[in-house]
Amino acid sequence: MAVEFGEGAHAAQRWSARVSLAASGAAVLLPLGYAGAAASLLLIGAILAGTALTAAAVWWVLTRRGAARVGAAVLSVATPFTVITVFAAANLLWLVLVCAALWAVAVWTGRTALSSTGATRTTAMREHETPPPLRPFLIMNPRSGGGKVGRFGLREKAERLGAQVVLLDPDHPQDVAALARRAADDGADLLGVAGGDGTQALVAAVAAERGLPFLVISSGTRNHFAMDLGLDRENPSTCLDALTDGVELHVDLGFAGGHPFVNNASFGAYAAVVQSPAYRDDKVRTTLDLLPELLTHERGPLLTVTATSADGGTGGAPVTVTGPQALLVSNNPYRTEDPAGLGRRERLDAGVLGVLGVRVDSAAEAAGLLRGRQSAGLTVLTAHQVTVDADRAEIEVGVDGEALVLPAPVRCRIEPGALRVRVPRNRPGVPPVQPPLDRRRLRKLAAAVGRTAVARRERPAA
Repeated sequence: MAVEFGEGAHAAQRWSARVSLAASGAAVLLPLGYAGAAASLLLIGAILAGTALTAAAVWWVLTRRGAARVGAAVLSVATPFTVITVFAAANLLWLVLVCAALWAVAVWTGRTALSSTGATRTTAMREHETPPPLRPFLIMNPRSGGGKVGRFGLREKAERLGAQVVLLDPDHPQDVAALARRAADDGADLLGVAGGDGTQALVAAVAAERGLPFLVISSGTRNHFAMDLGLDRENPSTCLDALTDGVELHVDLGFAGGHPFVNNASFGAYAAVVQSPAYRDDKVRTTLDLLPELLTHERGPLLTVTATSADGGTGGAPVTVTGPQALLVSNNPYRTEDPAGLGRRERLDAGVLGVLGVRVDSAAEAAGLLRGRQSAGLTVLTAHQVTVDADRAEIEVGVDGEALVLPAPVRCRIEPGALRVRVPRNRPGVPPVQPPLDRRRLRKLAAAVGRTAVARRERPAA
């Protein structure tokens, strides 16, 4: 049976498309009408040149020391300030602000119109109905996230719900994987963690190995895994509702040289920086001290990355990237097209690794990164397997934020659907991906009449 949206929804879609086209047109025509073609070109050129120079100055800040770094820092601040001052003196600053506002309106209304077509919507991960656990076993780190375990009464609530809880002693490190295995041997039918992503990954691997459901409690500092599962990061106690009213999601698990990761494994500059003993005490100073040599290949391994592509763009042939300063291999790809969604993953069950590599050898190439995926210095793809080799016997790796040194080469792989994650039935969810602006589709939507603006949705007949 075919079901159509109401005329009000169709009209809202059409007008959103029309407003987007009108706003983008006004953003182009306004400078031409006010300042003329020549002045408009100078205006655009000044903005682009200022942006590129600022990006180059940031590169110099990261790769220089002493007076050169100070000068580059001054330049990175002075350049945008100078551009703004020049525009203000020429009475053009208001024009720039108005055009920026028009472009913002165009993007927002355009994405609203395109999102309503349903063409870019991502199918939610399938939920599996399973009975509640009878003997859940939870590991909690009392210092994680600045003490969220105590602040939200996580231990007390879990025990009221029938869970056995082990509270870690930060002054006496314990093998959390061994604790989880021992609990499984003793009959636990669910394993869970209230802690950071690194601890989550270790226990998740045991849960996958034993075929047990896994519970994520968002008590860490960043909770990236919890975020992509659609859990409530503001109130981690709601994650415990899964013990009584929950469903299962079957998600993928990544491995780097045998070490599991729920988020990512990083190689290159960041992985080398986090190895430093001084990093924990002074992250900014340590990073600035180490980056010049790491980014210019004076220090650290020269990486060679071979990825078996999963995106169809190379016909399945391996893709090789030589000498990236930074490489991120993730359990499913991160969003790159939607700036508001950077750092998020639409799915955790696509069965592929995300690969993000950066190679920059000059200030000009650093400025070129502003082009995004079109930049020659940026590699973005999906893969079934990634092998990272180096010009030395060992490679520094950050696995879900934990600093490791692994023998080269390091093989990264993914196990599709290996992890059964139990989540609350009611949870915030993952924000939908925003579609890229497509002017051709917007023009079709804007010109549509009546109910033809939105494609019909089908549902099975009763």
